[in-house]
Amino acid sequence: MTSPPRRSSALLTDHYELTMVQAARQSGTADRRAVFELFPRRLPPGRRYGVVAGVGRALDAIEDFRFDAAALTALEGVVDPDMLDWLGSYRFSGDVWGYAEGEAYFPYSPLVVVEGTFAEAVLLETVLLSVYNHDSAIASAASRMTLAAGDRPCIEMGSRRTHEEAAVAAARAAYVAGFDASSNLAARARYGVPSTGTAAHSFTLLHDAESDAFRAQVQTLGVGTTLLVDTYDVAEAVRLAVEVAGTGLGAVRLDSGDLGEVAREVRAQLDGLGASATRIVVTSDLDEHAIAALAAEPVDAYGVGTQLVTGSGHPTCGFVYKLVAREDAGGELVSVAKKSTDKQSIGGRKYALRRRGPSGVAEAEVVGIGAPPEDDGDDRALLVPLVRDGEVVGRATLDEARTRHRASVAELPRSVTMMSAGEPVIPTVHLGP
Repeated sequence: MTSPPRRSSALLTDHYELTMVQAARQSGTADRRAVFELFPRRLPPGRRYGVVAGVGRALDAIEDFRFDAAALTALEGVVDPDMLDWLGSYRFSGDVWGYAEGEAYFPYSPLVVVEGTFAEAVLLETVLLSVYNHDSAIASAASRMTLAAGDRPCIEMGSRRTHEEAAVAAARAAYVAGFDASSNLAARARYGVPSTGTAAHSFTLLHDAESDAFRAQVQTLGVGTTLLVDTYDVAEAVRLAVEVAGTGLGAVRLDSGDLGEVAREVRAQLDGLGASATRIVVTSDLDEHAIAALAAEPVDAYGVGTQLVTGSGHPTCGFVYKLVAREDAGGELVSVAKKSTDKQSIGGRKYALRRRGPSGVAEAEVVGIGAPPEDDGDDRALLVPLVRDGEVVGRATLDEARTRHRASVAELPRSVTMMSAGEPVIPTVHLGP
């Protein structure tokens, strides 16, 4: 797998980040030590937990945050020449801690803690929020879908329903949260996400007869392929599919109608034709609720598009990035917090652990302010080093993130499997001054 060269991420930011730094440099405060925190004030309405995704992409963005010649040219007139010179030499040299990719999160979980000078750390705000808000929204929806699907595989196929670059990130995030494969080839090339796909209705319509289309596909892809059987009459297509491919046909795909009822009819027909091992794949505007409703039906796999890449109704997580501590005039680190109505932040450097009972079931998200909370012996620390002195140290593979996601969700209370709206499955508890 060869990844294409990465581009500078420095312009993936907001105008006011640069003007703040310019003003802070003029006031002599730009180099004050500062601690920023990326966190959610709440979960999306009705959600019981969220899933962290995009960590690897965020680390790439930090590494690539360089103002090259093209970026500096684009910023002429935005900031003054002295600021342009400073940006030309910008390198983040601070530290970053965060929840590992695939981890579950809850309200006020300190998902990312960034420490450095104010000028260095504030410039990362927009790009970190962009990555985490999008990817975690997709992973959170995908996690609910894979929970509802149980042991049945889920396939991500939403590329045509979102921005072309968002589609690649969505495929990656869905894979972290348990999807088995994606239709997106860029996700395969960049991140190693397994890809899959066979044919659409247009392939059947191209041929003079449905059987001709099936024959061409089987001759090219083998009898283990998946044949799309709802272009015309489903029952006739299933008959033709088995006639062409034999009883070893890999799967048939249903993309319309009452999926549960049609799946039952197709299962009975396949069994009657001797194709008892042929699987049934269903697609067509599925979400976690539709997947849960099909749990008792003879369905073997789910293909999910629109609802996945739009976060199943919640396309962002509402994460914010706030200054929680800064160096004062005497060189001491002091807590700071925003007090705005409904938009409060909690000051102070944060530390977090997942409090677990003797049986290993999570009981609370415990956040220490100013000092790590005490581990009572069954708990699990959540913040891991991601960047140290400007160098990335916390890279993990997607397989590691998938394993972490499974373990993190498995330790939550059983109510996590409920698809109905509810409160977070565990409370967030703050300890400290």
